[in-house]
Amino acid sequence: MSLYMLPLAIGPWQIALIVVVVLLLFGGKKIPELMRGLGSGIKEFKDASKEEELEEDKKE
Repeated sequence: MSLYMLPLAIGPWQIALIVVVVLLLFGGKKIPELMRGLGSGIKEFKDASKEEELEEDKKE
């Protein structure tokens, strides 16, 4: 593993810490709403990238 990749190595303790911080910041009731928004954003991104690929295929 190179020196640049070392900060990207996330272990179980780091994941647990991130989960605790998210719970403290947003609370348990807001998390499902945030995940729904994130999921819809990812879906829109995928749809837009598929449309872009289709337009490129039509041009060729």
